[in-house]
Amino acid sequence: MPVIPKKILVYGAGPLGSLFAVRLAQAGHAVSLLSRGQRLADLRQHGLVLEDGQSGERTVTHLPLVEALSPEDAYDLVLVIMRKNRVPAILPALAANRHTPNVLFMHNNAAGPGDLVAALGQERVLLGFPMSAGMFVEGHVVRCLAGTEKEPVAIPIGEVDGSLTGRLRQVGEWLSAMPGYQAELRTDMDAWLKCHVALLFPSIAPATFAAGLDRFRLARTRDLSVLTVRAIREAFQVMTALGIPITPPKFKLFQRLPEWLLVPLLRKMAQREAIEIALIGHARAARDESQHLAQEFIALRDQSGVATPSIDRLLPYLDPAMPLMPDGSRTIPFRWW
Repeated sequence: MPVIPKKILVYGAGPLGSLFAVRLAQAGHAVSLLSRGQRLADLRQHGLVLEDGQSGERTVTHLPLVEALSPEDAYDLVLVIMRKNRVPAILPALAANRHTPNVLFMHNNAAGPGDLVAALGQERVLLGFPMSAGMFVEGHVVRCLAGTEKEPVAIPIGEVDGSLTGRLRQVGEWLSAMPGYQAELRTDMDAWLKCHVALLFPSIAPATFAAGLDRFRLARTRDLSVLTVRAIREAFQVMTALGIPITPPKFKLFQRLPEWLLVPLLRKMAQREAIEIALIGHARAARDESQHLAQEFIALRDQSGVATPSIDRLLPYLDPAMPLMPDGSRTIPFRWW
């Protein structure tokens, strides 16, 4: 079915905003990209340069660039892709613009959509996650891991209240027109986002910093993988105590599989080259977001009353002043159940 072009603003020209702007344009939409500062200067000079994280192939795309969203601007969709801790600063501009009916926030979020709804109204807010990875190289080039025609990526999106509305289906169609992507309409998007934060930011993220952002050191240091497995289990106990379902269901494997099996799997995964983009690159560029999201999780933990000793051991590594865990440390014995 031919795509009916929509006017879309991608708010944020970081690695994933850049990737989605290009893919939406390839789908036939009229896309503008909002950027400022040095990134805007780089885009004007070089265009949007994407490098495939697997093949190394580079493409250059030139799109309309804007520096601000004015109250008079009208778009069918504004797609917000940026670090969670930067979102509050842009809410006044989004709230002042009343001519855009759909604002899709695609970022990690454990605090819930309350601040977004308070600023824009529930009728304008949609939640989602980009399910891709990217990092800057050479200053202006975005090296990315993205969906392909052979292996499309499902992008979860949903309404704040979990309903399957006509506009959700409509936005899903616009996104599904992107090469390599297919929208997944969810009724549990808020829970999905909370579980995603629980999986990463009280556990995997601080363990990555504890290894000095070195994936091979992370793999060598067994104690970090042991603590990570235990921290993820504790984080999901927090979710359960708060009545938040563990979703997607595959996350429940961390609760079901034994530690002696999960730890070697994590250590093997840490050595994969894709981790350099999907985990290390983002952590290096966005420690501030990791700290922010960890605090959002801690607020949930405190509400739950669940004890989290492994999380408490890992979280200090989010502080750049914290010494790294000794390379290759393996002093923590396995739990064999």
